[in-house]
Amino acid sequence: MATLIIAPLDPHKLLIMFSFSITCISILYLLLGCCDSSENSQKLSLGWYDNNNNSRSALRGLEGGVDGNSSAREWMALRRLPHALIIGVKKGGTRALLEFLRLHPDIRALGAEPHFFDRHYSRGLGWYRSMMPKALNGQIVMEKTPRYFVTPETPGRIYAMSKDIKLIVVVRDPITRAISDYTQIISKTPDIPSFESLTFKNRSTGQIDALWSPLYIGLYAKHLERWLAYFPLSQIHFVHGERLISDPAGELGRVQDFLGLQRIITDKHFYFNKTKGFPCLKKPEGSSKPHCLGKTKGRTHARIHPEVIQKLKEFYQPHNLRFYRMAGMDFGWQ
Repeated sequence: MATLIIAPLDPHKLLIMFSFSITCISILYLLLGCCDSSENSQKLSLGWYDNNNNSRSALRGLEGGVDGNSSAREWMALRRLPHALIIGVKKGGTRALLEFLRLHPDIRALGAEPHFFDRHYSRGLGWYRSMMPKALNGQIVMEKTPRYFVTPETPGRIYAMSKDIKLIVVVRDPITRAISDYTQIISKTPDIPSFESLTFKNRSTGQIDALWSPLYIGLYAKHLERWLAYFPLSQIHFVHGERLISDPAGELGRVQDFLGLQRIITDKHFYFNKTKGFPCLKKPEGSSKPHCLGKTKGRTHARIHPEVIQKLKEFYQPHNLRFYRMAGMDFGWQ
C-alpha cells in the first residue's frame, strides 16, 4: 500500500504566494469600484480634468453633486484649500447663492460658515483645510462667510493664502439690507430700541450713525477699497441681490462663467415660492424633493417710517454712486 508523503512548504514561498493573493484581491476590488456600471458613476467620471489639455469636461446631463459612494472616487478625493470664496454681504443672499451653486457637479462647498479669516485665523491653514469637503482634481472648493467683506484684516490674510483666489460678493440695496439685518436682530433680541432710534446719532439734526452695524455694512465702497488694495477687479464678481431673487438662473449663469464652469444650473432648476417671495430649488443636492431656504429666510420686514427711509436714501446716495464706479456696475438703487 502506497504511502502519501507531503513535503513541508517553504515558508519563503508561502509568504510570496500570500502577498501575491492580497495584491490580486486589491486590484480586483479597485477595478470593480472603478467600473461601477451605475449611471451616476459614469457621469461623475466626467468631473475630472483632462490631463492632456487641462480643460474641464462637459459634464452634460449631471444635475446633482458628487456621489462619494464609489471607493475609487473617494480614494481620489482630497481636502483642498478653497479656490473661491463668497465673502459677503450679510443679508444679501449669500445662503441662497451657496445652496444654488451646490447643484453644480464641479463645485464642492462647505455648508457651515467657518469664519476662518475673521475669527479663527490663529488655528492655521491646516485646520482650515480640514474643514473643507473632499474634492476631485478639477472641482472647485468654496465656502461662504459674509463677515469677510467688512472685516479689515481679511483681504490681506486671504491674499497670503492665495493670490489667485476668486471672490464673490452678493450685494443688495443697503437700505433694504439694513432693515433685513435689523429684522433678524429683533427676532433674537426683541427688547432692543427701534430701527429709527438706532439709525440716528441725533434725530433732531438728522445725523446718521454710520457705525451702527446694519448701516455700516452697506458702505460697500468703503469695504471694497480694502479688497482692491490686494486683488484686481477681475478676481471679484458682484452678484446683484435683487436679481438673484427675480432671475436666479441669470445670476447663476454669470457666476458659473466667472468660475470658469459650464452653465449647468439653469432656469429648469428653480420655481418661485409666492409665500416666501423667494426662488426655491426644484431638486437640491442629494434630494429628489423641492427645497426652499429655512424659516429664517424671507421674514416679513419691520415697518420703517418713510421719513427715515428718505434720510437713508440721501445718506447712501454718494456711497452708492462711488461703489458703482468702483465695481463698474450700476445696481440702480434709488
